[in-house]
Amino acid sequence: MHDRETVELALMALEEGWSARAAAELVGASKTAVCEWARGRVPHERRAGRIGGGRTRREEAPLDDSERAAYEAAMTENMLLRAVLDDLKAAGSDPRSISRRRRVELGERLRAATGLPLREITRFLGISRSSYAYHRARLGRDKYAALRAEVRSLFEGMGGGRGYRPVHAELRRRGTRVSEKVVRRIMREEGLSAARRRRRAWSSYAGEPSPAPPNLLLRGDGTHILSAPAPNLLWVTDITEFRLPGEAGKCYLSAVVDCFDGRPVAWSAGGRPTAELANSSLRAACATLGGGERPVVHSDRGGHYRWPGWVALCERHGLVRSMSRRGRSCDNARMEGFFGTLKSEMFHPRDWSGWALGDFMSEVDRWMRWFREGRRSQALGWLTPDEHRRALGYAV
Repeated sequence: MHDRETVELALMALEEGWSARAAAELVGASKTAVCEWARGRVPHERRAGRIGGGRTRREEAPLDDSERAAYEAAMTENMLLRAVLDDLKAAGSDPRSISRRRRVELGERLRAATGLPLREITRFLGISRSSYAYHRARLGRDKYAALRAEVRSLFEGMGGGRGYRPVHAELRRRGTRVSEKVVRRIMREEGLSAARRRRRAWSSYAGEPSPAPPNLLLRGDGTHILSAPAPNLLWVTDITEFRLPGEAGKCYLSAVVDCFDGRPVAWSAGGRPTAELANSSLRAACATLGGGERPVVHSDRGGHYRWPGWVALCERHGLVRSMSRRGRSCDNARMEGFFGTLKSEMFHPRDWSGWALGDFMSEVDRWMRWFREGRRSQALGWLTPDEHRRALGYAV
């Protein structure tokens, strides 16, 4: 027969999700007995120091040495079981089912929580004292220490705004063989993530000063054309606003992006969102065209793209105008996505306090050039836009 503590320990293990076999092995009983206890068929009151048969006595007989040892072992097991069930979040987790390193980590927490000697901890965890000492000596070591430094350096070198996939791709390009999951975990542990901020968007909409051209990017089924099969077939353009801290004011960027590979064709920055700002970026883009190239240029319904100067510039270079529907930013999603990348990778991760407007414009210009020459993209096979074009035989 089994004593009370053994029965209670087995029932508690069952309540915590342990299987009958695991509970039986824990308390040293048979699986059949544990199943009977679970059905409520527990032995009668303890008689003569045992649960079950024997003559009834008015006073319990004192425990002999073997019974006392069994009782103390059961109490120790009970204490450890409660501590480990609090530590392990998954119901039914058995310490012997986890790795030795994790068992040692658990053992150190149990020693701190219970104050039990090491021999009790190692016996309960099913690990030898030599293995325990081996792994405990290495708990404070980080095998990814060098990789952490390299990941942080790459993340900061990319402006502090890119995710784990570009960092992993750059590591592989440099010859560092490591799992993408490891890079993601290291970046999460180090707090390396792009800053995300949303502000009320600035709008250049100024009514309907002239007739709007059709939306050539909108298909008949309601989907949008977002790419082109070759360079200089489809351009998108827009103006975005940067709010600088302090007295630096605001910076406005007008950019023209090629939908073939997302490469910025041309751009202009200024302190005011004037018509000349939009016109200057388009003039610079048209200067890159070869003979016979007449791309479609798509914009939103802002006043900059409705005024006579813009219309005349498009007619002079044979550009085909296309315009989004009113209030439908998704019609110009390719340009919105480019500006979102620019702000999440270059603008939001950094503190621009103390920057003069001219210095900030120079930094924007530097980033735009880096986007073409140095920013690798998964969509381009982890090549830069310029490398991608050269690989396909296009001039840059």
